[in-house]
Amino acid sequence: MESMLNKLKSTVTKVTADVTSAVMGNPVTREFDVGRHIASGGNGLAWKIFNGTKKSTKQEVAVFVFDKKLIDKYQKFEKDQIIDSLKRGVQQLTRLRHPRLLTVQHPLEESRDCLAFCTEPVCASLANVLGSWDNLPSPLPSDIKEYKLYDVETKYGLLQVSEGLSFLHSSVKMVHGNITPENIILNKSGAWKIMGFDFCIQSTNPSEQEPKFPCKEWDPNLPSLCLPNPEYLAPEYILSVSCETASDMYSLGAVMYAVFNKGKPIFEVNKQDIYKSFSRQLDQLSRLSSGTLQSIPEEVREHVKLLLNVAPAVRPDADQMTKIPFFDDVGAMTLQYFDSLFQRDNLQKSQFFKGLPKVLPKLPKRVIIQRILPCLTSEFVNPDMVPFVLPNVLLIAEECTKEEYIKLVLPDLGPVFKQQEPIQILLIFLQKMDLLLTKTPPDEIKNSVLPMVYRALEAPSIQIQELCLNIIPTFANLIDYPSMKNSLIPRIKNACLQTSSLAVRVNSLVCLGKILEYLDKWFVLDDILPFLQQIPSKEPAVLMGILGIYKCTFTHKKLGITKEQLAGKVLPHLIPLSIENNLNLNQFNSFICVIKDMLNRLEAEHKTKLEQLHVMQEQQKSLDIANQMSVSEEARSSSTGNQIDKVFNNGTDLLTSGSDSKENEISSIQRKASLTLEEKQKLAKEQEQAQKLKSQQPLKPQTTTVTPPVKQTKDLTDTLIDNMSSLSSRPINQAQVAPSNSFSSVPSMGVGMGFSSPIDNTKRNMTNGLNTNMGFQTAGFTMGAGLATQNFFSGPNAGATKMNIVPPANMPNYSPMNAASAISPLTQQNRPPDMSALDNLFGPQKPKVSMKQLAQQKSSQWVNQFVPPPGSPNTSNTALGPQMNMIGQPGFGIQGNPFFSPQNFAQPADTMTNSSSASNDLKDLFG
Repeated sequence: MESMLNKLKSTVTKVTADVTSAVMGNPVTREFDVGRHIASGGNGLAWKIFNGTKKSTKQEVAVFVFDKKLIDKYQKFEKDQIIDSLKRGVQQLTRLRHPRLLTVQHPLEESRDCLAFCTEPVCASLANVLGSWDNLPSPLPSDIKEYKLYDVETKYGLLQVSEGLSFLHSSVKMVHGNITPENIILNKSGAWKIMGFDFCIQSTNPSEQEPKFPCKEWDPNLPSLCLPNPEYLAPEYILSVSCETASDMYSLGAVMYAVFNKGKPIFEVNKQDIYKSFSRQLDQLSRLSSGTLQSIPEEVREHVKLLLNVAPAVRPDADQMTKIPFFDDVGAMTLQYFDSLFQRDNLQKSQFFKGLPKVLPKLPKRVIIQRILPCLTSEFVNPDMVPFVLPNVLLIAEECTKEEYIKLVLPDLGPVFKQQEPIQILLIFLQKMDLLLTKTPPDEIKNSVLPMVYRALEAPSIQIQELCLNIIPTFANLIDYPSMKNSLIPRIKNACLQTSSLAVRVNSLVCLGKILEYLDKWFVLDDILPFLQQIPSKEPAVLMGILGIYKCTFTHKKLGITKEQLAGKVLPHLIPLSIENNLNLNQFNSFICVIKDMLNRLEAEHKTKLEQLHVMQEQQKSLDIANQMSVSEEARSSSTGNQIDKVFNNGTDLLTSGSDSKENEISSIQRKASLTLEEKQKLAKEQEQAQKLKSQQPLKPQTTTVTPPVKQTKDLTDTLIDNMSSLSSRPINQAQVAPSNSFSSVPSMGVGMGFSSPIDNTKRNMTNGLNTNMGFQTAGFTMGAGLATQNFFSGPNAGATKMNIVPPANMPNYSPMNAASAISPLTQQNRPPDMSALDNLFGPQKPKVSMKQLAQQKSSQWVNQFVPPPGSPNTSNTALGPQMNMIGQPGFGIQGNPFFSPQNFAQPADTMTNSSSASNDLKDLFG
């Protein structure tokens, strides 16, 4: 890669050095910029040809440069001869002006190092094209190396040379004297031009007389650049030292032979022995056979043979050669007509341009681009000719690549895009819109092409609007979406709404229907469909166009119409249109078919939606029920766990909370004064049932500490009962309390009360060694005991005891109260109950419980079960004085019992002193 870059650098440097050394100091460089070395030409290919531009106008030119270093080997007088010969040829060319002669744009300028002059842009010399590459840059330019002459170029080139000779011979009365491939130059458009007038001979006779051309004798001692090329020179120059116009025709024949034989001349000439070579050549020419001319086309073979004839009189003249059938080729005549186009009027031009599309396909692409396209685009300055020229230009553009189109065609089309008159220009562009959108760059499309389409939609001509609407769908896929959405669609809608032509309105709807697939779904729903409701016309064609747009949108996979749009806008619009009186049966059936399809889809989609919603609602219900059940279970387990925690952690709080809950429930019942007795009984049963259900919840597993087995105590139940009986016989008003404060049975009261300790399903060991299933019952009370369960005590060392009391029907109800309030109601109002005795008895520091303490516990539980009668003025568990006073009133059935004496409840200190006295009594009782 580096070597290649170095090679390229050296080449560029060498070329730059050649140009600099060749032209430096020459006055030509003041006005022209010299560019790349592209070719060589002139006698002996001595002139180097460079690209160039004029500094002032940026006009492209060709700069011919003769470097004087080429003649350094010659003597000074020889150098002067060569320079004079070159100057003479350029000066003569500068004076002559003809389309078939190379046009000089700046005369010859001489400097110390070179000769230079400027001409029209040049491609190469014919000798370069035929393979003579002397004095060419290295490496060889690819455009010359790969250059190929087409038949039409060859025919028309030879015709051009013939026309040039005709001009010289007839008008100028001059013999060129050196018609060779080196002196035939191909300009940029491919035309063949004559140069190299170094050895031209002007007629010495006046113009009205027969021309006479003096000829110089061949001098082999002169430098080669001071002599014509003998290989293309007529025999009479050497053998008879004479020349005439027919001598140039011989040279033309030799050139034609070389053109068809890849640049090889018909005879090889030994320049050292020129006379002998020409004598041998003369014999060969006199016996010239058809085999020698085998490579020449048959239709011109005889004419070439005539041109190479030894006798000058037999050779055709230049004017005759221009009229031979060989040059009557369509391509050659077309190129010839283009060269003479400036001489034609508009009518002749229009007729020619109309027939040109039939000829263009027969011509080579390079010939079209080089020769025809420049001539066509030059006619754009004539507005009247644009409708005739433009179809040919666009036809050529179709054969060009995108790069060639942008470089060669588009610059000339830019001004034509903006022309509004004549109107045919717009029609032609619309017909070739796909070509323009395909090859034109996006910026140029946005700035030039699409504005032309917009003008066509807004044109006053109905025919232009119809054509534009019919053509737009063919290139809609090439238009960018923003331009279509913001510029094209609004103009189509305006054309549909504002026009008075039914054809334009229908074509607008058809155009919209065809380009729907290139639009966005929501743009169609929000912009196109609402527009259909604005169309005022009710003609059947318009209605069917509206139906077609609805149907295309409805059935298209990418678009589609939502069920909300169907129900709210589309169907309310279509159904009234379907019963228009102008519609025939087939049109009505089309409407009904589309409406039914829409209704079916609407039904299916909405039904599916409702079914899905129903399934979701059912699933949600199931989830809600499951959640409620789980929440209920969690709440119950949490409530049970909290209650169990309270039972096993704090027995004192449970007494208070249990009493509060029952009192609150009964208070709420009492507030409902409108309930009947049956309703109240029913409510009581429901509460009892709820309590049972709550109590039946399984307890959470608790980690229990395994205690070592204790010594089984002796069953002292009978002894306990006897001692309790003896304790109950003591007077109530006695100041000193007996050692035992448990309840005693009073037979004379006539009232029976039952105390029981229910047997739990699981036997739990207590730390005091007593069995929790042990029960006792006292008689003497007439109150009936029912089922009511409530847990009273809890603790790590004591089991829970249950006592059920149901009052009889004739017994008033009492609110629950705790043990402390039952013993001392007055004290309870002022301070919290003193539970120190119970804490001492049932605390963890005393693992064993005496029978006397157990009896005190039972008696406290029984006191807590009293319920105040209905309508009691005070149901609070802290105000128990009035309630306890009611016990001693007549009719209660417990008068005479010293335990229920008011004095006994008024003196709690006498009935239960402290835990130490109770312990002493139990010690006395059980030894």
